[in-house]
Amino acid sequence: MFENLTEKLENAIGKIKGYGKITEDNISDAIRDVRLALLEADVNYKVVKEFTNNVKEKALGEEVKKSLKPGDVFLKILKDELLSLLGSSTSDLDLSGNPSVVMLVGLQGSGKTTTIGKLANLLRKKNGKKPLLVAADVYRPAAIDQLKTIGKELQIEVYDEGKKDPVLISLNAVNYAKENGYDLVLIDTAGRLHVDDTLMNELKNIKEKVNPNEIILVIDAMIGQDAINVINGFNDTLPLTGTILTKMDGNTKGGVALSVKHLTNVAIKFIGTSEKLDGITKFEPERMVSRILGNGDIMSIIEKAEEVIDQDDATSMVKKINAGKMDLEDFLSQLKQIKKLGPLENLLKLLPGARKMGLNNISIDPKQFSRLEAIISSMTKKERRNPDIIKASRKQRIASGSGTSVQEVNKLLNQFEQMQKMMKMMKTGKFKMPF
Repeated sequence: MFENLTEKLENAIGKIKGYGKITEDNISDAIRDVRLALLEADVNYKVVKEFTNNVKEKALGEEVKKSLKPGDVFLKILKDELLSLLGSSTSDLDLSGNPSVVMLVGLQGSGKTTTIGKLANLLRKKNGKKPLLVAADVYRPAAIDQLKTIGKELQIEVYDEGKKDPVLISLNAVNYAKENGYDLVLIDTAGRLHVDDTLMNELKNIKEKVNPNEIILVIDAMIGQDAINVINGFNDTLPLTGTILTKMDGNTKGGVALSVKHLTNVAIKFIGTSEKLDGITKFEPERMVSRILGNGDIMSIIEKAEEVIDQDDATSMVKKINAGKMDLEDFLSQLKQIKKLGPLENLLKLLPGARKMGLNNISIDPKQFSRLEAIISSMTKKERRNPDIIKASRKQRIASGSGTSVQEVNKLLNQFEQMQKMMKMMKTGKFKMPF
């Protein structure tokens, strides 16, 4: 997401940094690069025109003329204008009431049923909610079964009355939630076109009966600029309170995210980040702008680590590293913790300057972790705590037991030895970071 846009914006910023000051003539090339970058990223042309005009006007202002570093000021102008497009702050869900009710609406194939499971899972973890999923999509074959499967996997109850009236199902579900201690109701409505009057009226009727806190449109980011028409079409019938953009982890150019808020005044509340049921995250404009400008998203890495890594284990490990006493048992524990973070290449892309360091194209085979685990698990406890005793015959036994080769065992031991040396240097203060 946004890789090409980031590269082209960095090129435009690089041009400005090469100038002693910004003038009418030399700003034109940079603005043209910005314009093309945004258009290629599928940002709406009206948004692009307004954005580049604003950037140019501010770049030729007094602040830049007086600046000793026009490149830095140009970067700040880009950041401010991108934030203006996305909305300068996050848009929280209204979870008042008991239960609070959230309706999810959208086109067929937008990923709505999966998203409702993801959202329920997230709000249960982050907000301590007890959610109830409502199967109100009575038209799509297997929609109810799909929601039940998701509910079973997440251990979240699904309210289901079969193929009855969706309006009555939704109303009954809210009453059921009140009677059974659920404080959050998420209604999965059927996918429909915004020009289908009959089905749109059905949504209006559900709204009138259950009075939801939130009516959120789930939209596939890969449909590009047509997303604006879809949002406006739904919003004309229903008062949308927000959108969720799905498939933002795919090959989407991402430009729709830069157009939605500005053109529809409907806030993006969440984005889909993977197909897994934890693959949803709150939309944070500041973090998105940081990623677009190539500055990474360290906070997302930290939050992910806080979710999955045991804090007591982490504290214990830091103490061992500081003392230079980490052994292969500790190393195995760390491998297991790292695996919980998900694909490492996705995390590497969030590091500042990842593209410049070539980290955005790295592919890490998860089988490598499995092989390392197998090798260490095939060692005895004594060997894991004292790798120096692992000689030829032990290496042969470990390789055989782990289904690997002696060369792979040697490689692991060598890497671990180098890591131990580095820790000792850090302890004595002799190790200096290479940047």
